[in-house]
Amino acid sequence: MAAADSTVDALLGALRARLHREQRLLVAFSGGADSALVAAVASEVLGPAAVAVTAVSASLPRAERVAAREFTRQRGIGHVEVNTDELDRPEYVANGGDRCFHCKSALLDALVPLAELSGATIALGTNVDDLGDHRPGQRAAAERGAIAPMVDVGLTKDDVRRISARLGLPTAGKPAAACLSSRVAYGDPVTAEVLARIEAAEAAVHRLGFAVCRVRAHAHGTVARLELPADELDRAGALRAELDAAMRGAGFEFCALDLQGFRTGRMNVVLGLPAVAGP
Repeated sequence: MAAADSTVDALLGALRARLHREQRLLVAFSGGADSALVAAVASEVLGPAAVAVTAVSASLPRAERVAAREFTRQRGIGHVEVNTDELDRPEYVANGGDRCFHCKSALLDALVPLAELSGATIALGTNVDDLGDHRPGQRAAAERGAIAPMVDVGLTKDDVRRISARLGLPTAGKPAAACLSSRVAYGDPVTAEVLARIEAAEAAVHRLGFAVCRVRAHAHGTVARLELPADELDRAGALRAELDAAMRGAGFEFCALDLQGFRTGRMNVVLGLPAVAGP
């Protein structure tokens, strides 16, 4: 246990040292575990020179926006929200395999003027494990000079959670929550209506007691394919009427339960990329 503790301390020290090299930081803060750790440690190291910035659009669930506000308020971290225009970008709405590039471009195009005005560097919550995933948005970040401090010091997803637990961050055990657009089948247009439908459906599933879920929209938002952890599929079968009503209440015409269970990046298989088993 002592060895594990010393490893966490060393990694935390490395992250602090990396962030200390910056004079001012704008941390792209979604409210997830990764960006929360960067925002918290940056605020600790740089004080008011570190500000968390949350991008607000139809792809951000309202619950995540509220959680981001609460996280920063409780920890005294400077926090601002900016509206992003990805739904006004035809390349993003078209929802090709490079959608994430256009999403990240919209985010950074909103942050760059703020960074230039304040003389700050933009920091992202990317970790080492993300580098092996399908994330074309990383190219958009690199093109605009954003840094990834956790990559610089070699932090993995597991490291993020261990360090977050050490710091007492409420996000330490928070399930991953990709943007709502990642639930829309490639090739189907991303619209505010479909995103709202997905958000409402997932909220209803959570109310039924499922902490982790993904509602994937197919056939132009008419079909909901529900992914739940494999060990919850039996319970889902017992609640099939309630789950079907939840999907229909959100505006879907059909509901299907994915028998393989939740897997991160499940939509990417149509691009020839593997999905990752869920919790």
